[in-house]
Amino acid sequence: MTTPQRKSVDRRSFVASLVRAIPEALIVTGLGSPSYDVFAAGDRAKNFYLWGAMGGAVPLGLGLALAQPERCVVVITGDGEMLMGIGSLATIGVKRPANLTVVVLDNGHFGETGMQRSHSSLGTDLVAVAKGCGIEDAQRVDTVERAADLARCIDARRGPAFAQVLIEPNEPPRALPPRDGAFVKNRFRAELGLLPF
Repeated sequence: MTTPQRKSVDRRSFVASLVRAIPEALIVTGLGSPSYDVFAAGDRAKNFYLWGAMGGAVPLGLGLALAQPERCVVVITGDGEMLMGIGSLATIGVKRPANLTVVVLDNGHFGETGMQRSHSSLGTDLVAVAKGCGIEDAQRVDTVERAADLARCIDARRGPAFAQVLIEPNEPPRALPPRDGAFVKNRFRAELGLLPF
């Protein structure tokens, strides 16, 4: 397996462009930098930020997509977290929710634990893994301009989709979303017209 060419984009610019283009989508964020990036793009009740549960963003997004089939659901997570929950891609391939898109911000490093190189910079091809799990619409993204194409794919809801976004291995200033889990959960439930619990 060969390592993909690492032409990369600025993470904050890409996430801001994508979030702007999908104002009605429900967004689940992986822990750490993806949460900071989505929050920096503009806090909203449709964002569900995860502060822990490494590997949990994609399964949570899958459950949400199955429970809310009329809504577009987007998971924005990192390569380290995707690798931690890689089996969830197989479940997506089996369940095939047309309204789910997984966006992996891949800097080739474990950004939350000291920038050690991750498997994706050592030869693991996440697009090939997603396709092997049955997600036919799996693509690699390496320009900010492709955010608009990805937004159109999300809105079309033609089947589960996967995008590996090659980002620069840097750490922009942290923009911290709300850390109160009950507040985030209840605000998100209210957005869906559900009562808090």
